[in-house]
Amino acid sequence: MMEEVRDSSSDLSVHGHNIKITDVLQDGDILTFIIISQKLSGTGEYHVDRTYDDFEWLQQHLFSQEDVPGIQGVIFPPLPARAQVNASAKVMKQLGLLALGEWQPYCRALETFLRQVAAHNILSKNKALEVFLTSTDPPGRQKIRKNIFNRLSHAVEEMRKEGHKDVDGFFQTERGHNLVLTGGTKTAAEKFLDVVLTEHKIAVAYGHFSASLHLCVEAGEDPEKQAFSRVCVKLSEAFDSMKKNMMSVAVNDMNTLGLGLDLESRYQEAEKEMLFRRTCKLVELENARKNAEKAKPVKKTAMEEVKEATETEFVQICEVAKQEILQFKRERVGMLQRALVQWSEKQLLTAKESASVFDQHLQAFKAMA
Repeated sequence: MMEEVRDSSSDLSVHGHNIKITDVLQDGDILTFIIISQKLSGTGEYHVDRTYDDFEWLQQHLFSQEDVPGIQGVIFPPLPARAQVNASAKVMKQLGLLALGEWQPYCRALETFLRQVAAHNILSKNKALEVFLTSTDPPGRQKIRKNIFNRLSHAVEEMRKEGHKDVDGFFQTERGHNLVLTGGTKTAAEKFLDVVLTEHKIAVAYGHFSASLHLCVEAGEDPEKQAFSRVCVKLSEAFDSMKKNMMSVAVNDMNTLGLGLDLESRYQEAEKEMLFRRTCKLVELENARKNAEKAKPVKKTAMEEVKEATETEFVQICEVAKQEILQFKRERVGMLQRALVQWSEKQLLTAKESASVFDQHLQAFKAMA
């Protein structure tokens, strides 16, 4: 078992941008993901197997860095919801596109999560990440320590704080933008999922029609029946090609723009959580200032210390949050651009391949005529 990890500055011994999840193994209801990382020394690779519980272990250690100045201003890379074998409709809805494709999209999402953590200038220093990527033993099942989300859980119940007027125009504007983008990107991801599911249904329909045409094939010496049977066989082959084409289109949609929209949607939610944490700290600071002003002489010094500590913490959170937001805006544009480019390239390649196949079918029909 891994020893309890103490958060401290450390450099990763692997190339963070090359982290890969190469396979997923299923044992009953348990999914195990095979993770490969290239060593910085260039002498080989680390191969580890991790369950979703292990990913949650890593995430909780990232959340538990309360000693890191401004940690509440970090936009934490979003970990996908837990995947389950024979998942309920509710879980399927939570996963969306990640529930399709025999775990490949889900593995890509987990892979992206690890790469984003490894690329983060604060989170990558957490010793838990190094242990997660390199230790051959599974993480310990120790009790999760109190973290920033546990500590602020009471504030989540007070949803009125979401509408609390900000003292900084930058964050007030960003909160408004995030509110719109969170809803918009979620809707876009859901609508794109509908497109992919419809493509799957069309492909299945093509397959059924292709199989049904074989039922029209008749044996016998009658020339007309033989000619009709040949036409049915050729049509069946053509519709089978149409099925394969539509499945390729669906897979391309899912693995390129689909994953891009899903990640964008989850990241907007992550930014929303960060902005809410900062707002809660703002309310806490305002209350601390009021308490310091109203405090009786005997408690004045203690209240002033609380106010100053809260002010320092709030300033640190704002500094980190501004850097995170600016970095996030730059990266999300590039992320969506790459997803669109990959989507276009894949669809163009599939269209060219399909056009060649359909032309062969057309020539075959012309030869029959």
